[in-house]
Amino acid sequence: MAADGETNSETGKLEFSLDVPFPSSTEAIVALRSLSPDQEPRRGGISKQLSVSGSTLSVRWSADEARILRVSVNSFLDHLSLVIDTMEMFGPPVAP
Repeated sequence: MAADGETNSETGKLEFSLDVPFPSSTEAIVALRSLSPDQEPRRGGISKQLSVSGSTLSVRWSADEARILRVSVNSFLDHLSLVIDTMEMFGPPVAP
């Protein structure tokens, strides 16, 4: 897993990115679909974008405040842990 955080000098927003490698692109897509429906409860102050490239799930956050960013990242990591545990319990996804 790779993470990177910084402040965008143009917008002044805090930015954080996380890349999560999976054993296969199918598992990365399952994780993306499982985690995408969760919208941020607060309308302003933060945005989150998820994408898959190959077998890597990438997440990018942009926030006005460090506290909001921290809460969002922690919540996402909790959900990601649940998704990974579930995939490990039931085995890799089977292609139709």
